[in-house]
Amino acid sequence: MASSPLMNNYGHRALTLTRGKGCKIWDDTGKEYLDVLSGIAVCGLGHCHQAVTDAISHQASQLLHTSNLYNLPPQQEAAQLLCDISGMENVFFSNSGAEANEAAIKIARKYGNEKGISTPTIITMTNSFHGRTMATLTATGNEKVKTGFYPLVPGFIEVPFNDIDAVKEHTNNNNIVAVLVEPVQGEGGIRIPDESYLPELRAICDQQDWLLMLDEIQTGNGRTGTYFAFQAYDLLPDVLTTAKGLGNGIPVGACLAQGKTATILQPGNHGSTYGGNPVACAAVSAVINTIKDDKLCEQAKLLGHYFTEQLEHSLKHKTCVKEIRHKGLMIGIELDHECSALVAQAADKGLLINVTAGNVIRLLPPLVISHTEIDSAVEILSHLIP
Repeated sequence: MASSPLMNNYGHRALTLTRGKGCKIWDDTGKEYLDVLSGIAVCGLGHCHQAVTDAISHQASQLLHTSNLYNLPPQQEAAQLLCDISGMENVFFSNSGAEANEAAIKIARKYGNEKGISTPTIITMTNSFHGRTMATLTATGNEKVKTGFYPLVPGFIEVPFNDIDAVKEHTNNNNIVAVLVEPVQGEGGIRIPDESYLPELRAICDQQDWLLMLDEIQTGNGRTGTYFAFQAYDLLPDVLTTAKGLGNGIPVGACLAQGKTATILQPGNHGSTYGGNPVACAAVSAVINTIKDDKLCEQAKLLGHYFTEQLEHSLKHKTCVKEIRHKGLMIGIELDHECSALVAQAADKGLLINVTAGNVIRLLPPLVISHTEIDSAVEILSHLIP
């Protein structure tokens, strides 16, 4: 098309995708692709999973939308499942991860205001990503996301990721109310912290009466080998956000709270017209039940090891490969040079991938990917990486 009615914020889009099933997707010419990006960690059950399709279809035939002025059984069911699987106490449903993080930020600010803090401040991390609303892009530790949108929202302090001492330097700051952190940085290049990092953050927050707020937009819903990444540790956050894989393609996010944060938001403090929509919540319940029943968390852990082992074997002689990192089925291949051109080159070979942080090939395959499909992806990548 010479022109488009769509804004150009996504740039040129070379492929026109029309159909998907499992880990495969097809374009408008009928060409087949192996999708190891899952819509950026969204379609954890693969494309058009039957349980999700059935749940959406059934709910759409019953009640598509009313409002949050009324009790909605699908919303209650999805919230209970989320609380049961996370250990959290209650849920606010949104339409996206950014909105879930907005709710978390509002909880932290109200928490601070109720303590008499006039300028509640949240510690966030360098190279983080929390969304593109004004508050969440301010919280994001990436200048590229912020450029052009100044003045930003006050009330955030950025410190290096995986650096406990940098957090401790702010323990005398009486304005700090919370720490907002990703258990694994996805957009930042699949950056995995030390095993002691999250537990130490939890300890500092307890000592300082700060909130520990975990952004599990990308790491949640089975992606890292446990339903939520924090469940690999002996801790519970005060606030937890998730989205992406929560609806397997249906736009939905959630902000979960427990303990002292569970009662902070009261009537009139926050809301959403579409958040907790019955169809979205039906999808959430189908996703959670499928991940549990099919033991997909355990599968993600095993497949992540297999995928990484195959990559390490295939790429061991590639001198440009600096490191291969993984946590479950979050896999990053860091090269010693900028490699965004590999996205189009891989698509030409029938493989959908992503490059983030400039030089990290990011792989986020569906949790249902097979060994054969992993082997195919590894073979294509081994020929593309110089």
